[in-house]
Amino acid sequence: MTVWDDLVGQGRLVDVLREVTAAADRMLCGEKTAAMTHAWLFTGPPGSGRSTAARAFAAALQCERGGCGSCLSCRTVLVGSHADISWLVTEQAVIGVADARDSVRRAALSPAGRRWQVMIVEDADRLTDRAADALLKSVEEPPPRTVWILCAPTAEDVLPTIRSRCRCLVLRTPPTDAVAAYLASHHGVSPPLASFAARAAQGHIGRARALALDEGSRNRRHEVLRIPGRLAHLGACLNAAANVVDAASEEAKPRSDALDAKEKADLDLTFGTGTRGAQSTAIGVAGHATAAKELQRRQKLRAKRLVRDSIDRTLLDLASYYRDVVTVQLDSGRGLVNEELRHEIETMARDTSPEVTVKRLRAIFDTRGLLEGEIAPLLAVESLMISLMGAAAA
Repeated sequence: MTVWDDLVGQGRLVDVLREVTAAADRMLCGEKTAAMTHAWLFTGPPGSGRSTAARAFAAALQCERGGCGSCLSCRTVLVGSHADISWLVTEQAVIGVADARDSVRRAALSPAGRRWQVMIVEDADRLTDRAADALLKSVEEPPPRTVWILCAPTAEDVLPTIRSRCRCLVLRTPPTDAVAAYLASHHGVSPPLASFAARAAQGHIGRARALALDEGSRNRRHEVLRIPGRLAHLGACLNAAANVVDAASEEAKPRSDALDAKEKADLDLTFGTGTRGAQSTAIGVAGHATAAKELQRRQKLRAKRLVRDSIDRTLLDLASYYRDVVTVQLDSGRGLVNEELRHEIETMARDTSPEVTVKRLRAIFDTRGLLEGEIAPLLAVESLMISLMGAAAA
């Protein structure tokens, strides 16, 4: 196995990165080459593997054999413990200027090893204007042997001042058969289940993995796909909306609680706060109250985002259902995402028109946009369910 093995359906990209890695080795030996540059932007749709590509490229840059996957450098990069690989990742809605400045400070350090200092920015589209300005100088003219790798859905999602300094590489949506083969070979998933998960995930590797390995994820999706057939009256719409939001909160809570506990423990360690029996003791707690209050604020924002992310996945599953309906209505000849529900989908296709289905799809994607703002999720989803029911009567 090599560091490239988890890049599913990205053969052309892998070929390019192998060539770049070889050029980077020559550069370390003093050769000048235009193939290797100091700033990269990986773009691609959600689930295509942007962060996986960034990690694999970083490992290959640190490896004496171009990403063998078995040496100490490769292993430490892949598990996130390599001294010369830094990640700028956020669970918040945006990446702030303080985090960006911290990355710039680390980028200015010389590599601990003999090769490269690699700075990876996940979700570079979340950089605030001030954060992007803080990164700009280092991305444009980094110290020797420092490489920046930024990830975003599209190049247009990144500020022009940043993207113009980067070489852009685009990941494609992985084909369904490639995703199914990956699940079978890397996770031991049976072929029928792998095929189902790959098809249902529509090219999203992480989602496919969850559907293949977690029965709870499959059950939640099954419940979501029962919604279109149940929206017969207002009470059903409100009940469906409440179920969607409750399920999203239930799904997000374990992850949110785990992150909160770790951050609280880190804060206590930083300020010398501990517990003795049932009574808290604080040692040198200057600034602790302020820091704790700020941490709680950020944790609340993250908890909201995790719930909204879960709702968004639900909306994409709903969209896949209506996408199948319009596929049947237009007789496009394309396969169905939800092939196991073909009978229900064909029934709805006969009972409605393509215009109605398009209205329903538009309502779903409008709601996704609303959830990026400050609207209460329950209100947004209730409105959507009523729109899905009422579209047929409009």
